[in-house]
Amino acid sequence: MPQLDASRARIHYEQTGAGPDIVWVSGGGGLAEDWRPYQLPFFEQDFRNTVFDNRGVGTTVVSADPPWPMEDFAQDTIDLIEAVCSPPVSLVGLSFGSAIVQEVALRRPDLLRCAIVMGSGAWSTEWGWDFQAAEIEFRRAGGRLDGMMAVTHYAAFMYPARVLGDRVLWPKLRAELAAYFALDDHEDSLIPQWDVSLRFDQREGLPGCMVPMHVISFAEDVQAPPQDGKELAELAGAGEFHLFEGMGHCSIYGHTHDILNPFIKDLVERHL
Repeated sequence: MPQLDASRARIHYEQTGAGPDIVWVSGGGGLAEDWRPYQLPFFEQDFRNTVFDNRGVGTTVVSADPPWPMEDFAQDTIDLIEAVCSPPVSLVGLSFGSAIVQEVALRRPDLLRCAIVMGSGAWSTEWGWDFQAAEIEFRRAGGRLDGMMAVTHYAAFMYPARVLGDRVLWPKLRAELAAYFALDDHEDSLIPQWDVSLRFDQREGLPGCMVPMHVISFAEDVQAPPQDGKELAELAGAGEFHLFEGMGHCSIYGHTHDILNPFIKDLVERHL
């Protein structure tokens, strides 16, 4: 697997396809390979796609101990774009990855054609704060979630009720989640990634950011309520809000990727 010796980390990344660059930024605990089943087969026909493990997860290596500020996560992404892509690129993030995308847009707008952020807000507040703070406190007290307890706990935050009750789709997603939580990546990355996600606040800088920022929210997203996404789009200097009904935080993985992938492609192509 390719490794980039960047300024602050040795980054595990993968590239597939050919064409204009799309860089995908995973959410908290997410791996480069998370994009492989549901996004890469669709996008690699027309684009070069770069996926990578954020610091704190997978095989990306960082010598400095956490806590890491959001600037470090963004710098890893910037280094990767400059080293292995042909900027400007389209930068797509989900959840915590969307916070990284915002930071890159604020720091290096010259590298981006557009920013597409899903399941996010301009800052962590109210329910989002409480949820993340409670998870972090639980881990710091020695708690952890394993096996089916982890699967059922996080599935309720990732997918809408209709998916959880789907007797065909749920067994498939259950198996995928069980395989992921068996890796311990989520447990290992939760504190160093969620802590910075808990504390980021982009409200001051967003009005001056003129990178086209498409904010995709999901009506049944209990991790990032859609009003947080609407606030983000209204704050961003070139923000545009898109709300999808009947979808949850991770519906792009195995639930409604057949709807979201063409929509994201249309957004990317708008800025080529």
